[in-house]
Amino acid sequence: MVRKVVAGLDGSAESRAAVEWAAREAELRGLPLKIVHAWEPVPEPIAQAPLVGGETLQHWSEKIPRETGEGVRLRHPGLDVVTEQVVGTPANALTDAAKGAELLALGSRGLSGVGGFVIGSVGLSVVAHAERPVVLVRAGEQAADEHEPDPTGIPTAATRYRPVVLGLDVTGPDPSVIEFAFEEAARRGTSLRVVYGWNLPPYYAYGLAGDPEFHEEIAEQQVRALAAVLVPWRAKYPAVEVSAEARAGSAANHLVDASHEASLVVVGRRIRRSPVGAHIGPVTHAVLHHATAPVAVVSHG
Repeated sequence: MVRKVVAGLDGSAESRAAVEWAAREAELRGLPLKIVHAWEPVPEPIAQAPLVGGETLQHWSEKIPRETGEGVRLRHPGLDVVTEQVVGTPANALTDAAKGAELLALGSRGLSGVGGFVIGSVGLSVVAHAERPVVLVRAGEQAADEHEPDPTGIPTAATRYRPVVLGLDVTGPDPSVIEFAFEEAARRGTSLRVVYGWNLPPYYAYGLAGDPEFHEEIAEQQVRALAAVLVPWRAKYPAVEVSAEARAGSAANHLVDASHEASLVVVGRRIRRSPVGAHIGPVTHAVLHHATAPVAVVSHG
């Protein structure tokens, strides 16, 4: 099976941003890009009925991936780009498309103010069920957003990439999530910022109010635990500069804060097969909705 990067396309601004991000990622990896447009079947009379401008729904659904693919080829002339239109529900079709991919890129709709970003039902379903990495890209994402500003403060894609941020839980670190983050940092020639948010067990809380030294001791234990997890990875990726932060408080809040200066945020999702369905953990769910950089969700056992 040919390795490839896959992007989901529905014609929206956010999906077009995801396609552009996927094109840049495919170039970094030296892989082809596959653009998948899922078209949910409708009765033939509806498919052939004219829309505004005289185009039919079927013609419009065929035009979107064709023109998007042509645009990507123009902007990325060395990239091998293929488009595919599949019939079926978008969530199922994109989850299937992810099975043979190095990763799948999807779009998320940006909101103004502090509301964060909207992850639609399709995106959430794919993240919850796909067993390959899924990257959510917000509407309006530009290549320059992933790079440091130039000396005059102007955004540009010609400067160094911003750091990759990894959200890590030292109580159950998974190698596939850590490796994905290190690989992404290495490809970008940038640093890796590892963020671990921890909270004290409830039974500690009552004894801490008057004992700051005890709190400091616990904090130092968390720092040492994080450092121990990263020892073999620092050795495996000596060219990647690593900074590690073990901070008390909400892991999600720390990761969202870090996303403002990141080119990519990497989080994990534990695969849970149960009668009640798939699950996205609360930290990953919050980061997906509020991070300002693309978010890669790496599923693991």
